[in-house]
Amino acid sequence: MKILIVDDHTVVRDGVRRLIESLKVSEIGEAETPSEALAVFRRLRPDVTVLDINLKNGSGLDVLRRLRADDPKARIVVFSMYSDIVYAASARRDGALGYVSKSAPSDELLTAIEKALENEAYVDRETAALMAEHESVRSGVTDLSRRELQILHMLGDGKSLTDIAEGLGVAYKTIANTSTRMKEKLGVERTSDLVRFAIETKGGRMLEGGDRSHSGK
Repeated sequence: MKILIVDDHTVVRDGVRRLIESLKVSEIGEAETPSEALAVFRRLRPDVTVLDINLKNGSGLDVLRRLRADDPKARIVVFSMYSDIVYAASARRDGALGYVSKSAPSDELLTAIEKALENEAYVDRETAALMAEHESVRSGVTDLSRRELQILHMLGDGKSLTDIAEGLGVAYKTIANTSTRMKEKLGVERTSDLVRFAIETKGGRMLEGGDRSHSGK
């Protein structure tokens, strides 16, 4: 069995390497950046890729899509610092078999890898509980386009619609219209609700209290 570990922190890669020594691994590849990830993936053709979301010079979610485009049968487990249904739903939609938070017990990553080898899905218990508890929110998130998810993540980073328009090199009206569609999909009425949703889900928390219009939430 061959495993590829994609993470921009050496200590994390070392930890994952030690963890998977209990499995029958014949070769382990490592990468820090999106370009390295694709190059090592094509050389190694791993049975499972363990992929971080935050990488040097790019997004792990972009790498996920590139790896899946290169090999539609690629088995990928996203290993993220976020217990976040936005990231989890996005990763699952783009073909990841597993999603495990770095705060989860180490045995959950092993379970996710073993499940991926059998082409079975696995989400760590904490994230899975959030997804089950907030099913209607998760469903709304999976309806978002990749650009809408990108904007949601940028809102979660504290950027305004003006900042986002400038960062993406598009007109403010384009971002404003997109945010309107996002509000409809997520069931919120105001831009402030959308921003609050983005910030709180990015931190692994769901909306609690206050005035919002998620049905049943």
